[in-house]
Amino acid sequence: MTVSILYREELREYDFGVGHPFRGDRYEIFPKVLREHVSEGSLYHIVAAETCSEEDLRLICSQAYIDFSREYFRAANLGETYERSMEFPRFHSLDNLPRGRPGKLEEAARMMIGQMKKAAALIIEDHEEILISIGGNLHHAKPDYGEGFCIYNDNAFLAKYLMKEYELERIMILDTDAHQGNGTSEYFYSDPRVLFVDLHQDPATLYPGVGFANDIGLGEGKGFTVNVPMPVYAGVDSYRIAFEQVVEPVAKEFKPQVIIRNGGSDAHFADGLTNLGLPIEGFKLIGEKVRLLTQECGCCEVDIIGSGYNIQVLPSAWLALVGGLANFGVEVEEPVPVPDRFVQDLVADDTAKVVQQVRSYLTDYWNCFR
Repeated sequence: MTVSILYREELREYDFGVGHPFRGDRYEIFPKVLREHVSEGSLYHIVAAETCSEEDLRLICSQAYIDFSREYFRAANLGETYERSMEFPRFHSLDNLPRGRPGKLEEAARMMIGQMKKAAALIIEDHEEILISIGGNLHHAKPDYGEGFCIYNDNAFLAKYLMKEYELERIMILDTDAHQGNGTSEYFYSDPRVLFVDLHQDPATLYPGVGFANDIGLGEGKGFTVNVPMPVYAGVDSYRIAFEQVVEPVAKEFKPQVIIRNGGSDAHFADGLTNLGLPIEGFKLIGEKVRLLTQECGCCEVDIIGSGYNIQVLPSAWLALVGGLANFGVEVEEPVPVPDRFVQDLVADDTAKVVQQVRSYLTDYWNCFR
């Protein structure tokens, strides 16, 4: 099987500047590492997608927010203050504007939405089973709110686009980023067509501070939001428990037509912004689990990879993840020394307790949890 990987060099413009944890060099470094370890052409090929349109963005954003975002970053690019900036004061939670060419950042965000539009066509019209998108995972963004390094929510766009253009009725979003996908969650909180499952660091210890086990949705969507708050330092055993006791059974019962997984390398024990405990083998495990789940559910999968805040770790973790997803058979070594406390998963028993709590909150909604 030859896997399509969505990527274009212009994604490097999604860069918040020197000193910021999110730099665009990830989109230059990883493709080089991938080509060094896996032969392009025989096992995968690179696909460049077009940028999105204003109409596309309106599927997930208000026109006022779209206009504001474009003009805000354009003004910043010229070193000016946008006169309407206080109309969206929460937008500033994106944190420090990039030094250099911030106008290009918004354009790159549009390219990430364009990649999702292309992904939908490839899995539905061309019947590709697994598709990988390098760039995106902007899961904190909301219809009129940019936060957490995120401007436009590509995960939400893909799900909404699949429902609108292809009339899909069962979409599973699996978020394995270390931070809870609060933006994505809010888009579908009351929508039973989207099963949102999120494995993330305990929100009592990490931004955005939401996504506790009893947060299960609202109205018709109650039971279709599944939050698994992973204990600090959770490692391979913890993630295996979460997959086997929550992710896999609920997915098989839901029977998704498409699985959308998002997340990068920030669950690694050496990440600069988080406190989880995955080694490199843990990312391979996630990739393998998702690939097998896709096969067992008889559906297709779009994988969105973007996060990670230790550039020494990021290429190896992304490579292990992609290798597990696409079954490349590539061996990836740990790029940094492993501290003693991460040699074994010392919090696996705590994770098992969290998982049982998650299941107890959902027993009224899923047979697999009874």
